[in-house]
Amino acid sequence: MSETRTQAYTVRLELVDEPGELLRALEPIADNGGNLLSIFHERGNVTPRGRIPVEVDLEATPERFETIVEALREAGVNVVQAGQERYSEELTIVLVGHLVDTDLSDTLSRLRTEANSRVADLSLSAPEGTDDESSARLRLKTDQGAVEETLAAVRTVADEKELRVIEPLAAGGGV
Repeated sequence: MSETRTQAYTVRLELVDEPGELLRALEPIADNGGNLLSIFHERGNVTPRGRIPVEVDLEATPERFETIVEALREAGVNVVQAGQERYSEELTIVLVGHLVDTDLSDTLSRLRTEANSRVADLSLSAPEGTDDESSARLRLKTDQGAVEETLAAVRTVADEKELRVIEPLAAGGGV
């Protein structure tokens, strides 16, 4: 008997930087019964092949997920990695400072690698414009039991960029 329970999966893609490419990559997911959870699109960065990295989190049954990955490849979408979601804890932090001047895209990339986390949601506020201080609320996903390690890496990156960190009130979960 086949498994029919819905599971969370992450698909890492590389897209050409042209209008409509993200939509073209999302259509096979929707057409094959995938439920989108989040999309992380790093337009400011490029891969060694000159493409835009995109991370898509979705829910699907295992059978549908296999069909989705096949459909993406058949549509000509470069699937770099496809597998079950490995992040199991979330935390929400706020960064305050010159986020744009210190390269927000670099900050997010470093959090991803150095904090071993993924940005699940980002909200940027710059009421005085991007030349002044701004704030960003980030919802990070990290491995089970790695919240303190993630926070330590966030603090290190923030210190280097002279950003202030507003941390969750309680460790071990989101705010």
